[in-house]
Amino acid sequence: MNILHVTAECYPVAKAGGLGDVAGALPKYQCRARHNAMLVMPMYQTAFLEKNKWEVHHKGRTNSGNYFFDYTIIKEKTNKLGFELFLVDINGLLDRPKIYGYDDDAQRFVAFQIAVCHWLTDWKVKPDVVHCHDFHTGLIPFMFKYCFNFRPLAKVPTVFTIHNAEYQGWMSWDKSMWIPEYDIWRAGLLEWKNVINPLASAVKNAWKVTTVSPSYMHELKHNSNGLELLFEYEKGKCIGILNGIDTEVWNPKTDKYLEAHYSSLTVNKGKKSNKEMLCKTFELDIDKPLFIFIGRLVHEKAANILPDTIGSAIHQLNKEVNFLILGSGDPHVEWLLEQLKKIVPENYNCVIGYNEQLSHIMYAGADFLLMPSRVEPCGLNQMYAMRYGTMPMVRRTGGLNDTVTDIGDEGWGICFNNAEVQELVNACKRAMHVYNNPKVMTALRKKMMKIDNSWENTVDKYIQLYKSVLLN
Repeated sequence: MNILHVTAECYPVAKAGGLGDVAGALPKYQCRARHNAMLVMPMYQTAFLEKNKWEVHHKGRTNSGNYFFDYTIIKEKTNKLGFELFLVDINGLLDRPKIYGYDDDAQRFVAFQIAVCHWLTDWKVKPDVVHCHDFHTGLIPFMFKYCFNFRPLAKVPTVFTIHNAEYQGWMSWDKSMWIPEYDIWRAGLLEWKNVINPLASAVKNAWKVTTVSPSYMHELKHNSNGLELLFEYEKGKCIGILNGIDTEVWNPKTDKYLEAHYSSLTVNKGKKSNKEMLCKTFELDIDKPLFIFIGRLVHEKAANILPDTIGSAIHQLNKEVNFLILGSGDPHVEWLLEQLKKIVPENYNCVIGYNEQLSHIMYAGADFLLMPSRVEPCGLNQMYAMRYGTMPMVRRTGGLNDTVTDIGDEGWGICFNNAEVQELVNACKRAMHVYNNPKVMTALRKKMMKIDNSWENTVDKYIQLYKSVLLN
């Protein structure tokens, strides 16, 4: 089966979050399952671009409204990622150092999608399936069906995966001029609540729609940033498929970033060595349990409750706990977390920003991972943590609900219901009881490390989904 993934991110080319991790792993494991998976994304000015070898695969010229542009498709020469990787270069529009964060992001990603569609019309043998990811590619299913210039693509099946429905790519109707000429009678398939909504358009026009966990698909019918009725109406073509993790990248036996490698049989010794490095670096006491948070410091991750939670937990647990934070986001939350270093320096530290190597060492050296998320479509951090024998402490939502079972239900994690300070403090108290029973702690570490969250099962579910659209 020939599968083309279209995405704004892909690790290690360019990554801002979980979308990049998924896009970097899913096609690789589909290729290993003997399918021909390919991926196309914008060409950003990144280290990966500079360090690898490329060849020009295609050149074209098209337009987005009154903006006419040349584009170039370049291909990575060596299949370094385990699949064919294509980048779209639009001079002055996509070739920038950051993925997102520019005033003209909407125009950038519309032009990217147009270039992909224009390129695909020249393919002699079309892909069996085009798999689009998040709103940055959400107009493609519509353009395949209803843009006059892309009529050769009308019968190519599209699958659309929602990694986070909070971000939908809203555009006012005056931006409709950016979209290539289309059947005006189909304009309603672009719209939701009087604006162009690429994510809603994809849900309406894609042949199948997936989310990155079953629980998140269910939640979208009740809480999807205004699209609740749409998901209820389109539920017949929607399915939740839980993400996997790349068990080659995330493997404590071989992880190139770790101070010491380990398996489930040597978990305590290995985690201790990595914890010693962390505690030495951040001036923390190795004998105290280490709680970590890794991720974006934003509302949906409930990052705003972290400063008060940390202060309260340190006080209520008599300074017998340590916390280490790695992340960036809301400037006010960042400032509060920085200020906290001055108040409880013996029990807390933080790094504002992102550091791939440090994140791996934190998963390996920590005892507990905090994930009080308000919204978590799938969540990969909890699966990384379990892989490294670090107990996840999660709010029951989305993929966290699908992957973590509470220790009170014979599971391996600590679960709670609300993103509130005292609930998270109470969860820390439960964690302390586990930490103070080394025999139980060791058994739970070994148990969670044996859980299979690899991509193989996920890949099979996607292949079955693709086959179902090919039979239509």
